[in-house]
Amino acid sequence: MNIETKFLGQVEIDEQNILTFETGLPGFLDVHKFVLLPLDADLPLVVLQSVEQQQLGFVLAYPFAFKKDYIFEISEEEKIDLQVEEEEDVIAYTIVTLKETFSESTMNLLAPIIINTKKKLGKQIVLQDSKRYPLRYPIGSMEGSAK
Repeated sequence: MNIETKFLGQVEIDEQNILTFETGLPGFLDVHKFVLLPLDADLPLVVLQSVEQQQLGFVLAYPFAFKKDYIFEISEEEKIDLQVEEEEDVIAYTIVTLKETFSESTMNLLAPIIINTKKKLGKQIVLQDSKRYPLRYPIGSMEGSAK
């Protein structure tokens, strides 16, 4: 199936890779179907692209590549929502706000996107530790960041 994307133009996707966000995303509660698309082979980035709305796409980063001590717990309710059976079925991403240079960009460590890769379910969760994990954490200040 072909879809139009915000960042990559027209892309062919496998319908089996479509992720369902049952409750949508904050600010986009009526949009439920997304797909992950590779963005840059040199950086741990992907695009979370809506299958339903061409102009809705988010650049996501694999946060552990930039901040090795990033750690959080998923609540039992969130595990149920995502139908998590095994920890290895889950992957976390953070939404990136791109700036003029990549090192000036920020990641939202406070509200990671959690994806159950086995069940093809996703959810954005909000962590309670806002002092430890801010909404706009500079990528350039993270250890091991790509510049």
